Amino acid sequence: MLALRKLALAAIGLALSAGLVQADQPVLKAAVLKIGTVNWELDTIKHYGLDTENGFQLEVTGMAGNPATRIAFQGGEADIVVADWLWVVRQRAEGKDYRFIPYSKAVGGLVVPKTSNAETLQDLKGQKIGIAGGPVDKSWLILRAYAEQEYGMDLAAETEQVFGAPPLIFKGGLSGETAGAINFWHFLAKMKSAGMRELISVSDAANALGLDPETPLLGYVIHGELAENNPELVQGLMRASRSAKGLLKSDPAAFERVRPLMRAKSDNQFQALKDGFIAGIPSEGPVNEEQAAKMLELMARLGSEKLLGSVTTLPEGLFVAPQS
Repeated sequence: MLALRKLALAAIGLALSAGLVQADQPVLKAAVLKIGTVNWELDTIKHYGLDTENGFQLEVTGMAGNPATRIAFQGGEADIVVADWLWVVRQRAEGKDYRFIPYSKAVGGLVVPKTSNAETLQDLKGQKIGIAGGPVDKSWLILRAYAEQEYGMDLAAETEQVFGAPPLIFKGGLSGETAGAINFWHFLAKMKSAGMRELISVSDAANALGLDPETPLLGYVIHGELAENNPELVQGLMRASRSAKGLLKSDPAAFERVRPLMRAKSDNQFQALKDGFIAGIPSEGPVNEEQAAKMLELMARLGSEKLLGSVTTLPEGLFVAPQS
């Protein structure tokens, strides 16, 4: 009985000790889209304790739209937000010291109905293309540059564009209202699992343009003050992110656990989303800034000031590099 009592007291002591350690850890607040794919990773970090293992406590607030997440971040209510690095470049040009931690290299593409006879972008001449993200969507800009290079085709002038939110482009593509659709990668995964066919991927188009498809576009954005004053905390976030990705890539149970967050309506859809997420995991090394500069140059040329303002060159210190 005495031995059992000692064991119980020891267990309580360890639990209290662990609680004190966690209580002393800094809190990182993330503001993210409530239904965004980043939640698969953040939920994995929390569930497996990868945050506290790496010296911080993660708090996640889901919001209805990306504008709300950015307002929270810019107003100091959040330490982390998810955005593409081109947005960060523009913010830096406006005097805001933001830094970028790679999260995903997943990109979209252009899909057509399974009954379509289209073989290249040329075959969409005079037809409607549904585009998520607006006239300066990065995938759309890259495909425009690709069409110009490969076929001498002005894709914007020679097709009719229908811009809308991803769910609307999803529905329009599946119903045949548009001859082709450009959507975010996870919507495209669902569209392909429903039978639509990929005409051209943004990755292939980027490669043909001399861009590196390995350049991550999406990432965690943090304030420069955090990066300067607490670099080890930032490295802890990066380690937790890499560990979560490793689990989701290698452990089927880890992905099965987040399946409710994925809203997959079938096993095929679930597998397509899983494959897309894994394919989007960036390398663990630093971002190739030379290749990023090439992408920035293209985006500045095609996106004009609507996308990047007056920015034409890659700012120093944009990307946070991992430390071994």
